[in-house]
Amino acid sequence: MTFNPCVVVPHYNHDQLLEAVIGELQKLSIPLILVDDGSSDASFTKVQSLVDNTSWIELLRHPVNRGKGAAVSTGLRHARLTDFSHAVQIDADGQHNVDDVPRIIELAQEFPAAIVSGLPQFDHEIPKSRYYGRMLTHTLIMLETLSLRVRDAMCGFRVYPLASIDRLFDRYYLGPRMDFDVEMLVKADWAGIEIRYLPTPVTYPESGISHFNYVRDNVDITRMHLRLLAGMLPRLPLLLWRQLTAFGS
Repeated sequence: MTFNPCVVVPHYNHDQLLEAVIGELQKLSIPLILVDDGSSDASFTKVQSLVDNTSWIELLRHPVNRGKGAAVSTGLRHARLTDFSHAVQIDADGQHNVDDVPRIIELAQEFPAAIVSGLPQFDHEIPKSRYYGRMLTHTLIMLETLSLRVRDAMCGFRVYPLASIDRLFDRYYLGPRMDFDVEMLVKADWAGIEIRYLPTPVTYPESGISHFNYVRDNVDITRMHLRLLAGMLPRLPLLLWRQLTAFGS
């Protein structure tokens, strides 16, 4: 299949920050699928005004908020049905460096069967709670994959090969909210999909809007890790065999 990428951006009441992200993406001349995840009517109307009379943006909408993972899934499935081969996932809140989109696409062209994920390079502004949360998550992922192959699973800046991701959707449950990014990469590793990485700066803008719900999302993430640890056990022989063959090669 011809390499034919698009960009997928999940959005939930990010209208104030989204305008700048769209402006930066417009310079790249890559089709954009924007998925509104049940934003308020006022927010949706403002975003709709941004995309009116544009031929390169397609706006999809969930009637109610279903979560970031559900929004990304909707965008990826739609991209697949629209005959795109790859989709760049990037957040709507300005955390990710749009200037790195051509670089991550170039790496995806070099390794078209691989997921290419951003490898965050944080500045001093990263909140301590997020820093330690990431360290805990990395430790759990090492147990869930019995490897160091998943170097970072929390970065929402990545390129998906859509044919492979379609099979993952059919084969596995993937969480609909903040658990989606981590679960996607762990289960991609289980399925034998190669994961490549691109170092990229990640910032936390002062005007940034976080929709992380500390009770609900932490419960979801805890359940996800329990699912992944339980799912790792029947795959233990395969994961150990991969480690042994990799060590011997």
